[in-house]
Amino acid sequence: MNKGKYVFAQIVEFLPQRIFDGFVEKYSGNKKVHSFTCWNQMLCMIFGQLTARDSLRDLIVSLEAHRNKFYHLGFGTSVSRRNIWHANEIRDYRIFEDFAMYMIETARKTCYKSDFEINIAGNIYAFDSSTIDLCLSVFWWAKFRRTKGGIKLHTLFDIRTSIPALVIITEANVADVTMLDELYFEAGSFYIVDKGYIDFARLYAINLCKAYFVIRAKTNTKFKRLYSKPKHSENGIKCDQIGYLNTKKSKVRYPQKVRWIKYYDCDLDKEFVFITNNFELEAEKIALLYKYRWQVELFFKWIKQHLKIRSFWGHSENAVKVQIYCAIITYCLVAIVSAKIKSEHSIYENLQILGFSLLDKTLINELLTKPQLQKTIPANCNQLILNL
Repeated sequence: MNKGKYVFAQIVEFLPQRIFDGFVEKYSGNKKVHSFTCWNQMLCMIFGQLTARDSLRDLIVSLEAHRNKFYHLGFGTSVSRRNIWHANEIRDYRIFEDFAMYMIETARKTCYKSDFEINIAGNIYAFDSSTIDLCLSVFWWAKFRRTKGGIKLHTLFDIRTSIPALVIITEANVADVTMLDELYFEAGSFYIVDKGYIDFARLYAINLCKAYFVIRAKTNTKFKRLYSKPKHSENGIKCDQIGYLNTKKSKVRYPQKVRWIKYYDCDLDKEFVFITNNFELEAEKIALLYKYRWQVELFFKWIKQHLKIRSFWGHSENAVKVQIYCAIITYCLVAIVSAKIKSEHSIYENLQILGFSLLDKTLINELLTKPQLQKTIPANCNQLILNL
């Protein structure tokens, strides 16, 4: 890369503009647009995400101070608060949704880890949802409760790559368990969910697809043991049993055998009961797989704290979705950049570094790779040693 380019311009080179232009043409995003295109709009949104701007006014104030750099940063010549607001309100959010899905697939391929702790042929997914609260008087369309608005972010999180494989945005009053119907289950892959997703008819659908599920049992879940497998108490496994669900409804909805694992976590001093349809994997590894489910919780916490999706730069449903998908594009972009330059920093650390360096002209390889520590004291040093 050219050393004369700004860091932000170097990052943008990792975005496939031709692919984005294809989605723009598909939804006529640039129809009757003279200067501030969809590409300019997305770059402004990514810049705002990386610099953690709290509001659209905050973003414009920051950009205005560097107006002479707009051409080199790819923003175009007509960046204004009104233009960004108007673009977010009226330009089809599906442009950014489809591009976010493309970036997700690219990031998953780029960040794939073959040396995962558990040797499993298929993929490992954690599925969960998180509610984003909205002010009902401003976001009138996001009805949740009588005096409260909100939307829900349903995420299928790829554990191997730490990249969301699928993101679905719905109203906040949509039941989490119903979103299992929207998933395509890959044979041989694991789907890890919390006990809020217990619906044995839907879990049986996963089983019919020859995929595996791991779920926590509720306290009122009934189970009838047929036989037990060898357990290892030193690893926290209190029981590992094969049997059937033992209520009238559950027998009808899930007629086949299931595996019942009781695990004691000494760190939390808490007992967990897991239900799975996998009978080959060791019980300790089933418990470890469920521990990985917390990665999707950390992703929700992280993206809300460090990518701006709590304060929205538009009030319509379209504007909210545009900003959320731009946040996901930003996350995937940083992940791709980190993987391709083989950065030893985490994605969070790289986001912090980039937030302070977007207008520098440092080579991105030097910026995001850890410098080699050198000895500052020569070998033949005559410095006296202080004895304490």
